[in-house]
Amino acid sequence: MTKPDLLFLVHRIPYPPNKGDKIRSFNLLKHLSKNYNIHLGCFVDDPFDLQYIEKLNRWCQSCHVIKQNKWLAKLVGLTGFITNKPITLPYYYSASMQAWVNKVQQQHDIDNVLVYSSSMAQYVEQPKYSALNRIIDFVDIDSDKWRQYARKNTGIKRWFYQREATLLQRYEQDICHAFTKSLFVSEDEAKAFRQLMPKAAEHKIQSLLNGVDTDFFKPDSQLTAVEATLPEQFIVFTGAMDYWANIDAVLWFTKQVWPKLKAQYPKLQFIIVGGNPSAEIKNVAKNQSIIVTGRVVDVRPYIQHALFAVAPMLIARGIQNKVLEAMSMNKAVICSTMAMEGINAPTDAGAKVADTAEDFFNACLAELEQPSIQSSRQWILNHFTWPNTLKKLDELFAHGVNK
Repeated sequence: MTKPDLLFLVHRIPYPPNKGDKIRSFNLLKHLSKNYNIHLGCFVDDPFDLQYIEKLNRWCQSCHVIKQNKWLAKLVGLTGFITNKPITLPYYYSASMQAWVNKVQQQHDIDNVLVYSSSMAQYVEQPKYSALNRIIDFVDIDSDKWRQYARKNTGIKRWFYQREATLLQRYEQDICHAFTKSLFVSEDEAKAFRQLMPKAAEHKIQSLLNGVDTDFFKPDSQLTAVEATLPEQFIVFTGAMDYWANIDAVLWFTKQVWPKLKAQYPKLQFIIVGGNPSAEIKNVAKNQSIIVTGRVVDVRPYIQHALFAVAPMLIARGIQNKVLEAMSMNKAVICSTMAMEGINAPTDAGAKVADTAEDFFNACLAELEQPSIQSSRQWILNHFTWPNTLKKLDELFAHGVNK
């Protein structure tokens, strides 16, 4: 039986699944490819990922991949001030991408479209596409992250971020009205967005949980790090270290919590694992008790051999994959309320929530003094496996549209 065609638009190449948004988009791609011929349009914003373009052929019928120059994209994004649009839209606009979308939809008479992130909705928002089954995966409320950035800044930066938050929220609302369904990474996130929409649109807003590859992220004492010999005692933070929310979390922890923790346990080390560390994060490594790894081949050894993981997120939306992965490896996690949002694991599942510097220090200290007995992996197996979470996706695309 011939598989129907599906257009999948993603703002960042969904492979390899080595960071938050790519983990989700890759698993959506892999899952949908079982029942659909996927036509994928995406950008590559990291030269390291260019080597993986051909690998997409395993899951895709056709691909249109555009290499994105971040600095040029930022300049183009500023045209949003002229057009009164959020800068996110021109940042991710390409005439080549639009031409490809128009062509592939016409050639294959595509009914079903999955858009990943609000920035890619612009390619199928035109009236001529209104009859299609357009589903957008917002993942999280991106506009609210800009609003959080605004609160943490002053002067021109605050104005800039607040402007983006306001315009992007308006665009998110317009897309929700126009599209068939709007998906979010957790019910908490979906509920928050419903509050921004009129009651008549609430039925369009649904949650689609993230999952974890529990066969990959599982306890394995034999795991070793390729890059270095791991210290005897350390705690770990994982995540892309050019992402502001991760940078903010690590800087807060190293300033507010780490000195007191180190004073209590002089041999303890803190390892920050993630690609493209910013200058601020590299500077943190001047402290001999803190290690910044940069990009690693495999994050699992660092999680496996850590005493526990930390996720002190102060800016966050959606679900934190770093928390899910650590829990899947049956590792204790000490995190902020924001980092636990959408996961909502109970304390006895191995996740401790703390928000103030004092509470975070005390939670870390308690875990060091008396390591907790873990059942976090079982919580993940019960609630966050990809096969279970993606069943809803099949239902959303099952019937397509009537022409």
